[in-house]
Amino acid sequence: MNLNGYLNALYESLLMIVLSGIFSVVLGLFLAIVLIYTKEKGLSPRKNLYNALDFVINVFRSFPFIILMFLLFPLSRVIVGTSIGTVAAIVPLTIAATPFAARVIEGSLDTVDKGIIEAARSFGATNRQIIFRVMLVEALPNLVQGITNIFINIVGYSAMAGVIGGGGLGAVAINYGYYRWEDTIMFIVVVMIFLLVQLFQSLGNRIFQKLTR
Repeated sequence: MNLNGYLNALYESLLMIVLSGIFSVVLGLFLAIVLIYTKEKGLSPRKNLYNALDFVINVFRSFPFIILMFLLFPLSRVIVGTSIGTVAAIVPLTIAATPFAARVIEGSLDTVDKGIIEAARSFGATNRQIIFRVMLVEALPNLVQGITNIFINIVGYSAMAGVIGGGGLGAVAINYGYYRWEDTIMFIVVVMIFLLVQLFQSLGNRIFQKLTR
């Protein structure tokens, strides 16, 4: 295994992590907003809708990622034309991370002081304005921390995806390290994954610090 092999695997992992991270945050934000709207003490309570969405999110969160990825192979084939490879792995990575993202973002939005929301409402703000101009703005530092955790979570998912044909560092670890009994390769991959986690954590911490100054 040469340097180019490691760099190519790192690129594949970053591609999976960044794209699935962005997609899952966007989808998770949409779901979180629906949850915030429809929950019992939300902006526009809809008990049945909230309970149904809450149940679906919990179901997907309970699935082990490896099993979920196997189940989503047909969907990957429909969307990107194949179920194997880095691009194909983005589909199950996104779907696996979206419920987690929805919960994280919902929790961040729930931290906004209810007094601020009531004050905005008393000034005539609509529900949409309360969400996008009050809650998202007030919760931004917490959102940054939450999104950082989402990306770190996807780092682990991406390593597992590599084990079953997703490419990236996980594929290097299993194909060149485990199957060939190359402990050095396994060690290098573990260090690279650790550095990826540190990279996302450092970026998240830096953005959080700027927002809270």
